[in-house]
Amino acid sequence: MTTPRIAWISTDDPPESFPEVSAALTEPDGLLAAGGDLKPERLLYAYRLGVFPWFDSGQPILWWSPDPRCVIRPDALHVSRRLRRRIRNSGFDLSINEAFPAVIQACAADRVGQQGTWITEEMIDAYAGLHAEGWAHSVEIWSGEELVGGLYGLAIGRAFFGESMFSQATDASKIAMWALCEILVRHNFAILDCQVVSPHLTSLGAIMMPRVEFSRLLGRACEPAAKFEAWPDNRLPAADLLASKGHSALQ
Repeated sequence: MTTPRIAWISTDDPPESFPEVSAALTEPDGLLAAGGDLKPERLLYAYRLGVFPWFDSGQPILWWSPDPRCVIRPDALHVSRRLRRRIRNSGFDLSINEAFPAVIQACAADRVGQQGTWITEEMIDAYAGLHAEGWAHSVEIWSGEELVGGLYGLAIGRAFFGESMFSQATDASKIAMWALCEILVRHNFAILDCQVVSPHLTSLGAIMMPRVEFSRLLGRACEPAAKFEAWPDNRLPAADLLASKGHSALQ
């Protein structure tokens, strides 16, 4: 029996060294390559291909392109009546890019039922660098001055690549996802990549998209590979975003 093999990428190899995503393994699903580094150029090229890093501390960097891919169409996010009531009545505030380091650290923290985290210090440093360069972004949910939920990811062209989310108050991560999708819809984003399916994501309307379709979509959405900069500048009540429906709160 032949042992499956994956490509090895050297740190000296250019970002374009990834094999075609069709070469990814089916078991484990989507494993494409190992090695390389987490420099901005390699990460940005990988995401445009539909490839992302996911590995544990002590492992080489592992690169993945699952088939099918878990995605959310921003305009198809499922917002229940209960969640709408929660947004109106929670008293939560929303901000963008105000506390990126705190969000990624909260996402990296150990959680109930989870042993360790894949968000290693190496990953934290890499995405902090992408944030400093204007590619990585965070959505924060606040209860007073306490950060109670949020998410982070990358925006390239009209595609947002979600990395992780956390919640320390009921529905806080759902409200963060809702707020992100509201902004993405208002700026004509084509897709929100969720990478790996979970019950939490499917409850919000995530679907499984064949990799070939996902790759074609990214080819359009990430061209040109521009930074997205039209984020809200100030913290605002989440209920105001719900009421604004594309008007003053986000202009």
